[in-house]
Amino acid sequence: MVAAAPKLPASGFALEVDGRLKAEFATKDGAWAGAKELKQRFPRLQVRIYDAQTKSREEV
Repeated sequence: MVAAAPKLPASGFALEVDGRLKAEFATKDGAWAGAKELKQRFPRLQVRIYDAQTKSREEV
């Protein structure tokens, strides 16, 4: 069985955890705050921020 891939947001920022989109944010500051808090609680996770405008990912 094939799982449906979640769609990337058209605007704003998204939090990507271990390759899966988990949350969307309107601002980059909000995305960074969420990513830092998650990384502090679970340091072994791979956390990235997806920027919908530039269609790029940034490692946290």
